[in-house]
Amino acid sequence: MEISEKLLCLFSADVEDEGDRFVVEVPKREIDTGSVTPGETFRVALISTRAESADTNDDSGPAPDEPQPPVEPGEIRYVEIEDLGKQGDGIARVERGYVIIVPGGEVGERVKIEITEVKSNFAVGDILE
Repeated sequence: MEISEKLLCLFSADVEDEGDRFVVEVPKREIDTGSVTPGETFRVALISTRAESADTNDDSGPAPDEPQPPVEPGEIRYVEIEDLGKQGDGIARVERGYVIIVPGGEVGERVKIEITEVKSNFAVGDILE
C-alpha cells in the first residue's frame, strides 16, 4: 500500500451509524497536536482491518478475535512522544494504547518514524525527521 506524503494523521476509529449518516470520530490528540483543525475539510481514507489475503482457509494465524498489533514493520507514522522509558527512550502510544519505543525521542515531540520491529505488546520505531 502506498501512503501519500500529504498524510497528516493516522488513527483507528469505528464508523458509527447515525441513521441518515455515518460518523468517524477524530481523536482529540489530533486536534491538540495541530494535525487537524476543526471547521476545515479533509480528505479521509478508510482501510479495512480485515486480512487482505484471498486465502480464507489458512488456519496458521491467530484467532480472528485476538487483537493484532496496529503497526507493521516498515510502516511510516507520525507519533507524539508521551513519556520516557526506563532506559531513556521515547514512548509513544497509538491505537488501543499500543506502545511504540522511539530511541532518541523527547517528551512532547511529534516525530515521523519508521517501524523497525513489531512484537505482540510493543514496537520499535526509528526517527526519520
